[in-house]
Amino acid sequence: MAEHSEHIVSPKIYGIVLSALLLGTYITVQAAKVDLGPWNIVLALTIAVTKMTLVILFFMQGKYSSRRTKLIFASVFFWLAIMLVLTLADYTTRHPEPSRSQLQQTPARTSSVAPGFSA
Repeated sequence: MAEHSEHIVSPKIYGIVLSALLLGTYITVQAAKVDLGPWNIVLALTIAVTKMTLVILFFMQGKYSSRRTKLIFASVFFWLAIMLVLTLADYTTRHPEPSRSQLQQTPARTSSVAPGFSA
């Protein structure tokens, strides 16, 4: 029988990947504090996909896997892209809802009793 040996990744590589993931988390938190308008979601998804790629390649050992496993990973990315495109297409066709500040500017009802009922 043929021996199957697994690829052993050095702890240095794991440390570098961990540092990159922590840096990605820090960048995500800092990016959430900045208003980029419609680009907030693009930046957040870019950071998330980059971190996901690092996890798949190194921690799940996708980089050193067989061709069939790499095909599965590629299929997952393709499926994710389809879902993101459909979600963003749905999001862009919706009508904007008023913000809380716009809702507070509307006059409130003076009565706390539901219509049709007397106090």
